[in-house]
Amino acid sequence: MVGSAALHPPYETTKFKIMQVREILSEIRNREVIAKGSSVKIRKRLEKLYGHGNWRKMKGCAEVRLSDGSVRLAEIHWFEAHGIGKRNIKVKHYL
Repeated sequence: MVGSAALHPPYETTKFKIMQVREILSEIRNREVIAKGSSVKIRKRLEKLYGHGNWRKMKGCAEVRLSDGSVRLAEIHWFEAHGIGKRNIKVKHYL
């Protein structure tokens, strides 16, 4: 193999449908701060949409109800700021 293909092993790609989180059913466990302050890459966009605040990118595990009605345990990521709350909740992967 020549070029970048020689550096990266072939990966299997699987198609899956990304479901939107409708509601969080359980308490969020194992909360961690991934980034805060100027390390949050979309901080300016968050400030424009929701207002100025101490924005943090967070992750944790919770049971969520998806848009198709199913309930799954998932690792979720979101942004939050004091006085503004959680925004842009996304499922990163199912546990």
